[in-house]
Amino acid sequence: MIASERFERAAVLGVAVAEEARRLLRLHLAEGEAGDDGTVMVDVPYPDAAVVTALLDVAADCFGERGASVEETRQAALETLLQLAGFDEESQLNSGAPGHDGRRT
Repeated sequence: MIASERFERAAVLGVAVAEEARRLLRLHLAEGEAGDDGTVMVDVPYPDAAVVTALLDVAADCFGERGASVEETRQAALETLLQLAGFDEESQLNSGAPGHDGRRT
């Protein structure tokens, strides 16, 4: 396998991991969970929580994320994953979540 094929496959895998993280977060996203600063809390129960934790640990290692604690490292990895998955106003995560009708405000 040539280098360009390896990079392409790695990119596809990275996007797949980001999409799976986004799918699991959307599945457990409840309406009205945003804080005053825009932070969204998502309670992901077991067994999906184990999958999200594994995805974040792999992403943190891949992206070289570091933090003062394991949770800070995972939070940094989550932010990077959500950027990779396109978590913004046009995101499918927003359009599929409760309370979102797909229109920009």
